[in-house]
Formats: sequence, structure tokens, C-alpha cells
Amino acid sequence: MTTDNTETTTAKPSIWQELWLKEDWWAVWLGLGIVGLAYIFYLSGSSISWLAVSPGKWSTWSQLGTQLSANGIRYVALLAAFLVLFTAVTSFIGQKPKVFIPAFIFIFVVSLLIYIAGSWDQANKYNLEPPLVALALGLFISNVIGLPRWLDAGFRVEFYIKLGIVLLGATLPFTLIIWAGPVAILQASIVSLVTFLTIFFVARKLGLDHRLAAVLGAGGAVCGVSASIAIAGAVRAKKEHPPIAISLVVFWAIILIFTLPLVSRALHLPTGVAGAWIGTSEFADAAGLAAAQSYGGLTGTHGISGTADQALASYTLIKVIGRDIWIGIWSLVLALISITYWERSETNSKVQIGQIWWRFPKFVIGFLIASILTSLIVHGYTLADYNKLVKPSLILPITSLRTWAFTFSFLSIGLTTRFRDLANAGVKPFIAFTVGVVVNVILGYVLSIVVFGHYWASIVTH
Repeated sequence: MTTDNTETTTAKPSIWQELWLKEDWWAVWLGLGIVGLAYIFYLSGSSISWLAVSPGKWSTWSQLGTQLSANGIRYVALLAAFLVLFTAVTSFIGQKPKVFIPAFIFIFVVSLLIYIAGSWDQANKYNLEPPLVALALGLFISNVIGLPRWLDAGFRVEFYIKLGIVLLGATLPFTLIIWAGPVAILQASIVSLVTFLTIFFVARKLGLDHRLAAVLGAGGAVCGVSASIAIAGAVRAKKEHPPIAISLVVFWAIILIFTLPLVSRALHLPTGVAGAWIGTSEFADAAGLAAAQSYGGLTGTHGISGTADQALASYTLIKVIGRDIWIGIWSLVLALISITYWERSETNSKVQIGQIWWRFPKFVIGFLIASILTSLIVHGYTLADYNKLVKPSLILPITSLRTWAFTFSFLSIGLTTRFRDLANAGVKPFIAFTVGVVVNVILGYVLSIVVFGHYWASIVTH
């Protein structure tokens, strides 16, 4: 993502040079390296779960103390692994290790505290998902307390999120699309298209820039923060555009965490139906997961039928599989539109097809490759075998590392975002995104309850 939308005069690196000079490619190499290592351990009958440590559920301080004491060496090992890998990457792209290392240690320690808070057994009740808590804490520290400037070296927002997206691909094998079935994919596709087009055209009608409109639309149509950053790079958005979209995504995600389960309970929706509605209407994966889990926990009360697993299953099929796979589609489509139409009309210059390759977010390629690799690994398994055999030893450790990466990113976003900068954008982005929210929630209700309600009410879990 560049700081403006003008052509740079700096000579571009060759195709071979960019493989080790660009942050996008390093996210790909590192993410695929982790997936490859996890696969090697899996084939040997082992797992990388020892290193991919994360806090377990706890309810008392003594339980937490025991857990941290037992796993202390694992957290130190994980920190050391992150330091070695991230320091090497940042050194290649021009950052000095002596400024990055202490700053990242700060990021890791705070992220660990956030992860611990998210593992509290009451966390679901209060929706304390680690990435959202990281963002909120970061915003508070940045705008109320403040931090010394030397810590800025560790706030590699885009690198962390790009790595997280590559690892996300490893947890979404294409086989899941087949298991999800045509209903889930159809519903997710309808929502992604309608929500994007609604936000984009309302934003344009209000006079907002094409690029900001695209970033806002992708933030609402796909997976919030990840999509906003990916699309910003694809259309060469201004540096202030992603924070605007991310702030709106998080604002509405937090509101919907509470309102969707509340309305679903008032309507006595079956857990599978409510999970589908949440998956169709929520904007952030972490927020939607928290809402689905909280509603699934109400099964058998308040006249709510179904099982807790049905809420999570239908949510996952719609949001984590159906909508999140659109991040690559929107990146490619909008890169093409930006280069061949928007920028051509602005500069009256000849279209440079090569720009499509330079502009396309390379970490999306990593996302797709990681998904293909995992698809090859799970080929021939049934969904039940996948959940029983593959997921615990291969997918869950990768998911844990993905959560670490997203937590680093969300914390860094909060620590580098100033409310006064967001206020300068005015009310128009809020209006455009909010119209998209209204359309999204209503459309999600119609599809999840009226059109496909019978399917989601009887969704099968394994």
C-alpha cells in the first residue's frame, strides 16, 4: 500500500528482486514455511503444537498461574522463534534489528496478556476475543496514554496481517467448500456481492474517492480488516483509507456482537439459523465467532432449539469459508478495474498491463497456495475424519499461530491509529458503510431465515 495514488518515480525492482525485497513475498515465504513444517511434523505422526502455544481456558488465578508455570518455556521458545523469523524479514526489507527487537518484545508481551484475557472462562460472555481486545487496548493506549516513538519499529501492521492471511488459507482447504455445499457458498456469494456494491455505490454517490469506496466495500463484504488492507494495496489507496474502513468494521462488529444474538433469542431462532444469520451479517471473524458461540451456549433455554455446534458450524460455513474466500477475487477484480479504468481516466495514459502483477497483493497468492496444500493433505478424508484426525494435530496449531499474527496486527493498528485522523474523513464514510450494514443485516435475515431457513435449522455437525 502506498501513501498516495500517483505513479512513483522510483525504479521498480525486478521480478526476482521483489521476491526478497517486498513484504508481501516475505509473508508468503514465512507463512508457507510454517505450513510446510506443520505438514512434515504431521506426516511423522507429531505436531508443531508444542511451539504453537496459546493460553488454555482458566477460571481462577491459581489455575492461570499453574498453566503459565507449566508452559513458560514454550512461550519463551515461541517468542524466540518469532524474533528470529521476523527480525530476518524486517532486516531484508531495510529495518535495523536493534530497533525492531525491543519493540517486538513489547508487542509480544502485551499480546500474551490479551490472549490470556481472551482465554478466561467468562471471556465469551463479555466477548473478549483477543484481536478485538487488542484493537481496543491499542486505541486506548494510543489516544489516551501514548507511547515512546522507538516502539513504532515493532508496529508492522501489514506484515502481521499478511502473514495471518496466508495462515488463514492453510485453515481453509478447498475441500471445505465442497463440504459446505452449494447453499452456503451461494448465500455467502450473494452477500459479498450485494454488500460490496451497496457500500461502493453509496460512497461514490456521496462523492468519495473510488479507492476509499472500494476499501470500504471490501471491508463490509469479506473479512473486515484483512480485506481492507488487501484491497488498499490492489487499488493503490491512500494511507488513511484502510484505518477509516477498519475503524468502521470494528465499530459495527462490536455492536452486532450484542444485537444479533439478542434479536435471535427474541425470535427464538434455532441455533443453526442464528449462526447463519450471524455469519452473513457480521464483518469481523473474531466478533462473529464470539456472537455465534454465545448464542450456541443458549441452546435448550429461552425456547432455542438445536445444538451449540450447529451455531458454530453454520457460522463457519458462511463467514469463514464462504465469504473469506472472496478476498482473492475482490483483490484481482479491483486491481484490474483500478489499472484499466480509474487510473487511465485520471491520467489519460496508456494502460500498463504489467501493473496488474505489481499491484496484486502477493500474500493472496500465498493464501491460495496454502489452501491448495492443505486441500491436498486432506484429500480423501471425510468431514468427520478431518475434524477428528487432521484438525487437532495440523489445523489447530496453525490456527493458533494465525491468531497470534492477527493479535499483533490488531494491537499495532490500535497503537498507530489516532481518533483525530479518523475524524478528518468526515461523516460520509460512516454513512456509506452504515447503509451497507443495514442492507447486509436485512439480506442476511431473508436468506438465513426465509429462503434457506430449513437448511440451516437442520445443519449436520460431526
